[in-house]
Amino acid sequence: MIASRGEASPPAGGPARHVPVLLEEAVAALGVHEGGVYLDGTFGAGGYAAAILERGGRVIAIDRDPSAIAAGRTLAAASGGRLTLVRGRFGGLDAIARGQGYSRVDGVALDIGVSSMQFDEAERGFSFRHDAPLDMRMEQQGRSAADLLAEEGEETIADILYYFGEERAARRIARAIVADRKAAPFVTTRQLAALIERVAPARPGEAIHPATRSFQALRIAVNDELGELARGLIAAEAILKPGGRLVVVTFHSLEDRIVKQFFARRSGRGEAAGRRLPGEAPAPAPTFAVPGGQPITPNDSEIDANPRARSAKLRFGARTDAPPRGADDALMALAEASHRTARRH
Repeated sequence: MIASRGEASPPAGGPARHVPVLLEEAVAALGVHEGGVYLDGTFGAGGYAAAILERGGRVIAIDRDPSAIAAGRTLAAASGGRLTLVRGRFGGLDAIARGQGYSRVDGVALDIGVSSMQFDEAERGFSFRHDAPLDMRMEQQGRSAADLLAEEGEETIADILYYFGEERAARRIARAIVADRKAAPFVTTRQLAALIERVAPARPGEAIHPATRSFQALRIAVNDELGELARGLIAAEAILKPGGRLVVVTFHSLEDRIVKQFFARRSGRGEAAGRRLPGEAPAPAPTFAVPGGQPITPNDSEIDANPRARSAKLRFGARTDAPPRGADDALMALAEASHRTARRH
């Protein structure tokens, strides 16, 4: 499942402590240097931004969650003007950078997923640990998870649960949701969790709660997280200067697949090999150089200290001087494939 942006698992009865995953490795991959300009596309609690500031960099930090922006004002005030907070989506990070007066930046960091702070705010509805409104909106506006379950058909709900949550019982859960909502709409987290426990109980020896994958899937769908990731990678390609670094930390196979495919295609590894047919256009010049030895994963000591780090993968590349390729239909298809791929179940 997708971890909560690398934060430690919430202890019983208390909030999680923010522990950025692969922090030193990410900063090293960014090649942070004094005076450099860096985009932190997923500000969260500011762990990556603070590390960049400590090394003399200037940071444009983006977060779609107004609570994260409000909480970051103390760090911004202490930065001596080197940290700029922007509420927005990192899928448009190139436009955001230009809006701040930067036509090119030295690095882009993306730490993908939901933050523990969002999980710990019960009223946000991200977790079934609390009985709360079924919300899950990072931006605190737009269509909620409750709206999605009230408005979408059985097939669409099943596709979302299967593809975004890898939920084997997706069809059974979707069928029960559509049947039960006729009597009463799904408006709270416990209401949905109870239904899933009833129709798809945990298997013997299964460690996670049976509702975990479905909640993950709904959150991804509500916030278009995979689409935002694909757009963010394309935007980073557009705004990075030659030699600039793109660093992405993911926590789920779906996220990592998009990042891996992006770097493969942009570095030339994903292009068709062999001789080209007469008149066929040559392959575009690589826009990224991708060092070997990837993905980078946490060591045992980090996993012991922060169990949520177990699934983290870091990939990075250095921008070449080739023109950006722009929109990539194949990449976006990976992010939007739920309504095609999920029907296999």
